[in-house]
Amino acid sequence: MTHQPEPLYRETPATPYAFVDLDTVERNIRRMSDKLAQYGIKHRPHIKTHKSLRFAGMQLAAGAVGITVAKLSEAETFADLGIDDILIAFPVIGERNLERLERLHRRITVAVTVDSWEGASGVSAVGDRSGKPVPVLIELDGGLHRGGRQPGKDIVDFALRLRELPGIEIEGLMAYFGLIYRSGDPAAVAAAVRSESEMLGRVVADLRQAGFAVNTVSSGSTPTAKMCEHAAGVTEVRAGNYIFNDVSAVQMGLAEEADCALRVAATVVSLPLPGMATIDAGTKALTSDRAHHGDGFGIVVGKPDVAIAALNEEHGMLRFDPDKVSLSIGERIEIIPNHSCVIPNLNDAIYGVRNGVVTERIKVDAQGCNY
Repeated sequence: MTHQPEPLYRETPATPYAFVDLDTVERNIRRMSDKLAQYGIKHRPHIKTHKSLRFAGMQLAAGAVGITVAKLSEAETFADLGIDDILIAFPVIGERNLERLERLHRRITVAVTVDSWEGASGVSAVGDRSGKPVPVLIELDGGLHRGGRQPGKDIVDFALRLRELPGIEIEGLMAYFGLIYRSGDPAAVAAAVRSESEMLGRVVADLRQAGFAVNTVSSGSTPTAKMCEHAAGVTEVRAGNYIFNDVSAVQMGLAEEADCALRVAATVVSLPLPGMATIDAGTKALTSDRAHHGDGFGIVVGKPDVAIAALNEEHGMLRFDPDKVSLSIGERIEIIPNHSCVIPNLNDAIYGVRNGVVTERIKVDAQGCNY
């Protein structure tokens, strides 16, 4: 979607604000759903990207089997909104959080991931008290070393030890191979997905040899899901970013600018020197996250020669060749953010647009639910 005429902005708040092209969202959802169905892989989308019932409903209507959340508060919010099949892809640690998990577990289908004896023991107590076993996925470290067990003897020994615990049902394996984002083109992404699949296959074989059924093999960032033809053995993916796409997806060759549904509208507020401009969108509107394969803090739509060189909290600093580019005070621009998953959490609502016309205000139901 290119820069829109003024009527768009009369129906929205003052800049900066976030909006999505709903036709693009629907196309992105449909493409993912169709491809995963082609390869017989279930989809449990990660809703940390949008945190909105509006978009989760669209994903479920397209065939998703449930949702994935990062935090208990997201699970609580979406359970209250009527979604009853949720995977919490984050360790549940501490008595207070276990009490929250138990309340959820008593009223919906909720699965959790475990990678420590302490975490698994707490979940076991939840299942034991409730008389209803908690489904668990053992987390495999996919290479980022932010969590998970190591392949080989470590994860098998951990799984065998979990057999001692009442109140849980070991459903299978979960992994996140975040290093895939270092892949610079589709060929590299495909190779990374094959490597991911091979590691998962070895671990699944080891677990099955030890007597585990491994009914679920949950993997898949958006890059893996988009290249799922190479994900042999994966039964379920948890793609999130695909619904909006962003600069990283474009730089990896997994999306075009036209596939980037989420944009941030901003206004030029100052021209301090030739070749420099300041906009009213800083880290509080765009995020300070860097793209994986480029500089700057986003793509200025329709202005490839303009770079977002730096951000402060409230200011974005643009740099350009004044002989090639002309900007004016009050000019509106659209920005594709480096990382779309951060943007909804910065807003209580984002705006749905069709053909340049605002059609709805979409509540970010789980805004701030990061605990």
